[in-house]
Amino acid sequence: MSSLKEIKTRINSVKSTLKITSAMKMVAAAKLHKAQNAIGNKLPYEQQLRRTLAGMLEDDDLQKALHDELGLGDPDCPLVMLEDIHADEYPVKEHAPRVALVLFSSNSSLCGAFNANVIREFHHTLDVLMQRGYSHDDIDVYSLGRKIGESAVKSGLTLKRDLSAMSDRPSYDDAAELASVLTDSYISGEVSQVIFIYSHFATAASQPVVRENYLPLALHDLDKGDPVDYILEPDPLSLARELLPLVLRLKLYTVLLDANAAEHAARTIAMQIASDNAKNLIAELTLAYNKGRQQEITAEILDLVGGTMA
Repeated sequence: MSSLKEIKTRINSVKSTLKITSAMKMVAAAKLHKAQNAIGNKLPYEQQLRRTLAGMLEDDDLQKALHDELGLGDPDCPLVMLEDIHADEYPVKEHAPRVALVLFSSNSSLCGAFNANVIREFHHTLDVLMQRGYSHDDIDVYSLGRKIGESAVKSGLTLKRDLSAMSDRPSYDDAAELASVLTDSYISGEVSQVIFIYSHFATAASQPVVRENYLPLALHDLDKGDPVDYILEPDPLSLARELLPLVLRLKLYTVLLDANAAEHAARTIAMQIASDNAKNLIAELTLAYNKGRQQEITAEILDLVGGTMA
C-alpha cells in the first residue's frame, strides 16, 4: 500500500490536472457557443440559397437555355459544375482521372476521438481510391488542420496546400479564396472531382464524419423544398452565373464553420469527461488517505495503551 505522503502527492497532482481540464472545458464551451452562433446565422442563408438555385434549375426552359445558350460542354462556363451525381459517390478513374481531397481536422489534441474519426474516414476513402486504380500522384490534398495533414503525409501523399490556420480562425475571405482555387482547378480540368471529409456538428454530443462531393455539384442532392414560382430579375441565365459561384463559396465556408463547431463540442465533452474522472480519482485517493491515516492513529493509540498497561 502507498504511503500517506505518496497518496497526498497524488491528490495534489490530480487536483492540479483538474484545474487545467476545468479551465479547458470552459474555454472550449465558450468557443462552442460562438461557433454555434456563427453557423446558426449562416446555415439558413446558405440552405435557402441552394434551395433557390435548385428551384430555378427545375424549370425546363431554363435547363434548355443553359444547354443551348451557355453550353454545359464549354470548359469556360461555370455551369459545367452541375452534374447528376450523388453527394457521397466515389469517383471512377476512367471518368475522373484526378481528384482533390479537402480534409478538415483540428490543429491540436485533447478533443477525444474527433481527429481519429476523420483520419479513419480519410484512410477508408484513400483505400477505396487505390482499389479504383488511383495512385498517390493522382490525388491532390488540401489540409485544413495540422492533425489530418500529418496523417496524409504519413500515408505518402503530398499536400497541395497546408491551410491549418483556417481551422482555428474560420474566415469567409479565406474560404472564398479556397473555393475559387478549387473551382478554377475543376473548370480547367486539373481535377475532375473534389471531395470534402469533415466532422459535422449534429449535437453537442454527436459529431459524425461526413464525406461528400463538393464538385461537381450534385443536382439531385440539392434540397429543393416546396415548389416556388420565382420572379427572376434580370434573367435566369445571369442569375445562374452569379448564384453558382456564390453557392460554392458559402458551402465551403459553412463546412468550415461546421467542422470548427464540431471540434469545440468534442473538446468540451472530452474535458468534461476528464474532469469527472479526476474528481472520482480524488474521491478514491482521499478515501484511501483517510483510511491510512485512521490506521496510523489506531496503531498509535494501541501503542500508548500497551505502554501504559506495561
